[in-house]
Amino acid sequence: MGQDNSSVPTLHCVVADDEAHLRRVLVRLMQGEGFVCHEAANGRVALELLDRLAPTLLLSDLHMPELDGMGLLREARERHPDTAIIMITAVADVATAVSALAVGAMDYLTKPFHLDEVRARVRQALEKRRLIVENRGYQQSLEARVAEQAGRLEALFLASIQSLADALEVKDTYTHGHSLRVSRYSVAIAQAIGMSADAVRQIEIGGRVHDIGKIGVKETVLNKPGPLTDDEYHHIMTHPLVGWRILSPLLSDMPMALNIVRWHHEKFDGSGIPDRLSGDAIPLEARITAVADTFDAMTSVRPYRPGVALPDTFAELRRCSGAQFDPICIAAFFNALDSGAIDLSPTGALAH
Repeated sequence: MGQDNSSVPTLHCVVADDEAHLRRVLVRLMQGEGFVCHEAANGRVALELLDRLAPTLLLSDLHMPELDGMGLLREARERHPDTAIIMITAVADVATAVSALAVGAMDYLTKPFHLDEVRARVRQALEKRRLIVENRGYQQSLEARVAEQAGRLEALFLASIQSLADALEVKDTYTHGHSLRVSRYSVAIAQAIGMSADAVRQIEIGGRVHDIGKIGVKETVLNKPGPLTDDEYHHIMTHPLVGWRILSPLLSDMPMALNIVRWHHEKFDGSGIPDRLSGDAIPLEARITAVADTFDAMTSVRPYRPGVALPDTFAELRRCSGAQFDPICIAAFFNALDSGAIDLSPTGALAH
């Protein structure tokens, strides 16, 4: 019973040389090595064969019409990096050989050549090709494993952040829902501005934990059913710095999220807290979250007051543009509203 070779891949070889008798010699030699061979009388035909076959091996003369060997070598290296290429020439020129190897040839032969030498050089080039392909596969596998591990670490990190948020919810049930909404609004504003995916990710996390410092606020103040006294207000407004201190060890790789925690109560005109930053000195991500935070705070129902009507909230945001808020962030907020990225339907973002 014959051996089933259906699973053995076909090895293709392109032989490019404008001298027909040399092509035939190399074709017979490579057929004896198990290759299906294809002939090209010039570099242009050889390149067409490469594009059609993506062969394992290319044997090419340097001096050919239409497209010479060096031109073919450059094109082949760029289009088919996994093809083993051996250049052949009648001129034993060291500079030319070095140039061919620098461009990407795996070996260089001079005419006249011995058939045994060609066999040995081809086998050496194929072994080098095998190692390169295997190494790339290993590298890709390693990168995939690293990415998987990074995903697990991020999941554990987010779980720890969620635990902090859950701890705060025990003290103030309003804060958890508020932070989720602020995170969504902030993401929509950041996307309307055109920030990068990494920035949007950090802003999403920053919004989730921007009020985490309220863990350090007295429950009697946090859940007071009426307006706060000046002392109580100053106490509750310590939460940006408290949250920043709590999260600094956890968010060292997410500086934008940390910026949100510390500076989401800064004001564009410099009258905010904790550092009285103004204008562009306030990180953009914090300016974004300031708009989202205020919008949700105004429209939310609290034990001591009803939510502010949407038209009045919109009017207040516009009135405070340039004073409390960055005009760019206000414009992006309303663009996100107009596009539907912020959903104000009864079942959408304001269903609270």
